[in-house]
Amino acid sequence: MALLKTWRDMAYSETANKGDLQRLWSAYFQKEKDIYAELLKNPDEEVKGTVKELAEKYNVDIMTMTGFLDGINESLKEENPIEEMEEDTQVSLLFDKELLYKNMVAAGADWLYELPEWEAIFDEDKRKELYREQKSSTTIVKPEKIYPNDPCPCGSGKKYKKCCGKKG
Repeated sequence: MALLKTWRDMAYSETANKGDLQRLWSAYFQKEKDIYAELLKNPDEEVKGTVKELAEKYNVDIMTMTGFLDGINESLKEENPIEEMEEDTQVSLLFDKELLYKNMVAAGADWLYELPEWEAIFDEDKRKELYREQKSSTTIVKPEKIYPNDPCPCGSGKKYKKCCGKKG
């Protein structure tokens, strides 16, 4: 069975004991934070290897590395084949710095986008700008409602109901 399915069945189990799941995620988030702290020290260096080699490099088990690869995949310059990944699959952790930062913000992972290692990559203004860009990209802006007696937005000078809002 592919590693990703095993990881997702375990991490998102509907039948698992809630306390066990909480402990799993709590431990995972700490390990994830440690891996990111390492990666961000040399953000332009491409870290490559098999899933097993990377798990050993970062001192985590295969399932934790699988979860990590699942989480970072959309932030990579080239996505890994995570759906069919096995222990001996070659993967890369070369990430797009801005995209990774924004994805961390989108996930609400403040323990990741507030890592001190980001300070050497982006100054405070750039981090704030990326944060704002990410937050505004998910904000839904409703168009202003046009009422029948409002001036028509087409600029004709007529009331909306006598112009573009005409039925029929």
